[in-house]
Amino acid sequence: MPTSEVWSLSDFEISKYIAEGRFGKVYLAREKQSGYVVALKVIFKAKLKKHRFHAHLRREIEIQQSLDHPNVLRLFTWFHDEERVVLVLEYAARGELYKVLRAAGRFTERTSATYVASLAGALAYCHKKQVIHRDIKPENLLIDIEGRLKIADFGWAARSNAKRHTLCGTIDYLAPEMVEKKAHDHAVDNWTLGILCYEFLYGSPPFEADEQDDTLRRIVRVDLAFPSSPCVSSEAKDLISKLLVKDSSKRLCLEDIMKHPWIKKNADPSGSCIKQKDVTRSKVKR
Repeated sequence: MPTSEVWSLSDFEISKYIAEGRFGKVYLAREKQSGYVVALKVIFKAKLKKHRFHAHLRREIEIQQSLDHPNVLRLFTWFHDEERVVLVLEYAARGELYKVLRAAGRFTERTSATYVASLAGALAYCHKKQVIHRDIKPENLLIDIEGRLKIADFGWAARSNAKRHTLCGTIDYLAPEMVEKKAHDHAVDNWTLGILCYEFLYGSPPFEADEQDDTLRRIVRVDLAFPSSPCVSSEAKDLISKLLVKDSSKRLCLEDIMKHPWIKKNADPSGSCIKQKDVTRSKVKR
């Protein structure tokens, strides 16, 4: 996209609505001068004011705009007018991983390992930049036209190399230290990788229960069980067990995830879970 001192909505041809968030909506758009396709996240200032979320949004913008990794959704720029704040984001054509997983029911070991490896690499990059995401879940992961995973929505992210105390995130993915309202650090993201790996393979999070309080109790106890069906390899279970450890200092580090036998055996080095012929067909349809 061309650089410009001042952006406005008039610089874009806005197409269809593609998603809705807490404070606004996301639209598919094309930048008029370059023809570049982007996603516009339109956030209403009135809602930000009502929920006192201005500082929160400023932090999100500062963090996401500073990150440049193939598995992190790019925030190209942002601008605002009297009513709205608009984030100009990379467009991930295949949408939320949540919808892909729900449609499939569960993923193969190859697909699961590929996504876990992509996430581990992206989170290792974020952690080196002193960024903790703190809300990794299928709804906050997008898939681009090439079938590669992108971490999105840095609304709960924090830039810190010190312990944090804010309780944030989504119930099924909370680490035990967050449930117990103890200080936490980057290891909460490692825990969530274990949750996701399990969910990819079995179709639901490991500590899910009918009542929220029961879920929280299961998390604190690390009440982890592997059903006999579907059939999941012992190597995958080993990786999950090494991530879902209550003592955060003993969780498998991100670098060691990449070296784990299950990842090395199953993950596609390209990072894509889409066959090349399917990618070509999608490009033609667009």
